[in-house]
Amino acid sequence: MIIVITGPTAVGKTKMSIELAKKLNGEIINADSMQIYQGLDIGTAKVTSAEKETIPHYLLDIKNPQELYTVYDYQKDARQVIKDIQNRQKTPILVGGTGLYIKAALYDYQFSTEEKQFDYTTLNNQELLDRIKKYKIDINFDIQNRRRLIRVLTKLENNTYNNNENAHILYPDVYFIGLTTNRELLYSKINERVDEMFTAGLMSEVKKFYDQGINSKALKTGIGYKELYDYFSGKITLEECKELIKQRSRKYAKRQYTFFNHQLPIKWFNVNYNNFNETINEVLKYIEKTNNI
Repeated sequence: MIIVITGPTAVGKTKMSIELAKKLNGEIINADSMQIYQGLDIGTAKVTSAEKETIPHYLLDIKNPQELYTVYDYQKDARQVIKDIQNRQKTPILVGGTGLYIKAALYDYQFSTEEKQFDYTTLNNQELLDRIKKYKIDINFDIQNRRRLIRVLTKLENNTYNNNENAHILYPDVYFIGLTTNRELLYSKINERVDEMFTAGLMSEVKKFYDQGINSKALKTGIGYKELYDYFSGKITLEECKELIKQRSRKYAKRQYTFFNHQLPIKWFNVNYNNFNETINEVLKYIEKTNNI
């Protein structure tokens, strides 16, 4: 059995993963593309040592922010960790909101390992989309999702594009658990989380990298990091920075829902924030019933 716990940012995935791991003899595999990196803690809402409650966690803090880590790398690493956990008769629990990481780990996704990299920094999102459209592929794109636009265009220009629409899951007994809540409450929680991050020291976390002159892909694209870089360089005010982080986090949550609903067979559970144990028990009953535990 493999369990996946996913959903939009700030919905409660970490807490759910710990409780399920304790009850189902599980060990946790990170499925968040930013939590791979060392030192990117507050801005990614990375699980703390106290929150782990001695539950083993994997694929956290495995790269420094200057290193490039691709979906292909994650696919290899995650599959090896899944194998190791299962060999010890434990339950792998993938936790995170990066849908492509989850699908790459569990489905027969194909990646090219020798792609030439192109510099698209001079192109805006519309120009990227216009160039993609010249290849006449039958797929819709969110013009706000720059990372995906660049990823697809890179593959098209390398002649390695494969949208993996017919990819099949590789493992038996995988349970895709999605946590959700109404949009208004979710957005409120996202805004609160951003405020809490600043209180917890997000500015100091990012300033350390800024002062070292580190301008890696992780720091230039990660929400909370790129906005503070603009603040430190004087491009925006602190209030504008905070509002941009909240706005982009909300938009990211919308994109996450789009991916999850179209790409993964998720069983959704509405989170009861007043009694989270009730949500935990609902998820457990679903897994037990489906798996005949």
